[in-house]
Amino acid sequence: MAALFRPWTNTAFRIALLGLVGGVGALVAAPMIWVRTPNWRRQLDQIDQPVEFDHRHHVQDDGIDCLYCHKEATVSATAGIPSTDLCMGCHNQVWNQSPMLEPVRRSYFSGMPIPWNRVHDVPDYVYFNHAIHVNKGVGCVTCHGRVDEMGRVYQVADLSMQWCLECHRQPERFVRPLDRITDMTWVSADQSALGPYLVREYGVRSITTCTACHR
Repeated sequence: MAALFRPWTNTAFRIALLGLVGGVGALVAAPMIWVRTPNWRRQLDQIDQPVEFDHRHHVQDDGIDCLYCHKEATVSATAGIPSTDLCMGCHNQVWNQSPMLEPVRRSYFSGMPIPWNRVHDVPDYVYFNHAIHVNKGVGCVTCHGRVDEMGRVYQVADLSMQWCLECHRQPERFVRPLDRITDMTWVSADQSALGPYLVREYGVRSITTCTACHR
């Protein structure tokens, strides 16, 4: 009696079975891989803003310190967005007729805040406090990159859990003197010696428990 299936069908069945298992695995793995890509995170994307605010001009040309505009970074969980009143403190005299500053003037006279678009945004289940990081020696440039060289601010770090843990596990690699927190160009002459000293001096703890960031 002739066989119902030819011998080569065994191989075909095995290939089909492997393809099915692989396809299911790909359906599970693909989204997990995609959410870790720069495209998903909008990393390095220059974010459009309602006002063409150029950090290069304000920081490099005018010498404005980060904390002048983001003064809440030392006392609050959020760094804060400068009020329109702060902007107009300069621009009621400088470029006060510039068409580029029309949204600022409109906000000032109407009392409505400027609708800035967020650049750095962690998930809702992640707790991040600017004040504790800044007051323990983590510089602005460590997380935000060379903002003083950006026409439009973009996200430099991937803000992944692995990226956060890299600093939490070895904070001595990243801490700096408190008077250099906003200095974009400062580089330690010997971080291997300075880092451990500042960790002890500032009482920096290497916290890697889940509840440190997920509350």
